[in-house]
Amino acid sequence: MGNRAAAFDTAVPAAALPLPARAGATGSLAVLQGDVPRLPVWFFGFEAVLAASFDIIKAFPQAWPALVLVGLVNITVSLTVLRGRLRLAKALWRGKETRKVAIGLVTARIGSHLLLGAVGLGVTSTLGHVGFALVMAALTVGLLAWTQRTALRALGLA
Repeated sequence: MGNRAAAFDTAVPAAALPLPARAGATGSLAVLQGDVPRLPVWFFGFEAVLAASFDIIKAFPQAWPALVLVGLVNITVSLTVLRGRLRLAKALWRGKETRKVAIGLVTARIGSHLLLGAVGLGVTSTLGHVGFALVMAALTVGLLAWTQRTALRALGLA
């Protein structure tokens, strides 16, 4: 496969780049134009609802249409209002840290439910699922905001 960044560096002279190029934390070359607008923290709320959806459905089975609606609104907002910020979102998803956060959230979800079930304290009540949903939502928003800030600092944009 080879190193694409090295091939890019030799194929395009530095003077031909429209704006400064900065190396990311993974060593890949990211050409950023102007100010890269941050994804607003409220946008991470959509991801938080989706991360908490398992427990929301367990607590309130009739809520699935609302979750589908939140997913559709998330897609619509991403493709319209935040269209200019999609480059940043794509760059964040390519980063190792964001994938670690996503894997960590899934692991925390599955692991905590399995662990609690193994010791006989499985979450079965509505209140327990609501609590888990709130914890997962808070973790999602906090970790995604932290990942964005860390990535922008690494690129020298924060």
